[in-house]
Amino acid sequence: MAKKTKVKSKTSTRKKAQVAKSHSRARHAVTKHAARKTELQYVPWHTIPLEDLNPLLQRQFIVGQEIMVARVLLKKGCIVPEHSHHNEQLTYILDGALKFFIDGKEIVVHSGEVLCIPSNMPHKAEALEDTVDLDVFNPPRADWISRNDQYLRGQK
Repeated sequence: MAKKTKVKSKTSTRKKAQVAKSHSRARHAVTKHAARKTELQYVPWHTIPLEDLNPLLQRQFIVGQEIMVARVLLKKGCIVPEHSHHNEQLTYILDGALKFFIDGKEIVVHSGEVLCIPSNMPHKAEALEDTVDLDVFNPPRADWISRNDQYLRGQK
């Protein structure tokens, strides 16, 4: 009995090329569609109302698709009570100084310095002087967006 040899037909090769091209177009369309979901935002801080959380604490924030940036204004003596969240946090002090109580340490972060707080790490802060702080969160803080952040409201 003779062996049958499978011969690729030109039609089969063309069809595979068309399918590959179609998949490539589909991937491009999905990528292009995903890119459209993210909107370009230009937002001067002065256009965002300051939210008074307590007599010593105010904030503003902007939310992107996967990230949030907040401008936080703390008067000297303001305490941010100990809390934790699943969001990674990067704190950049623009002016002033904050003393953090984190991971069993006291860390003073001054103007021009940055502190990166891993997700789920309990932390507390005290303003050593009037301070302007820029916080970046990934993902955005759902509790801030929904205003369900009672630990910040009405306290010193």
